Amino acid sequence: MGATKWIEQFKALPATERAQVAKFVVEHDDSWVPESFREAMADLEAGRVVDLDRALNEPYPGER
Repeated sequence: MGATKWIEQFKALPATERAQVAKFVVEHDDSWVPESFREAMADLEAGRVVDLDRALNEPYPGER
């Protein structure tokens, strides 16, 4: 079935069912999430982050 047919069927659903379908897509398909965001989330989970205030106000190690 083509995308146009799926979209037509989606539009015909009651609002509560459209919400269920949308929730399912968001939870199970991350192809719409930019790679840069996924990389940033991986850095955050691994602890590879610096507080913004610290980054802007403290000298870089080795620079004084």
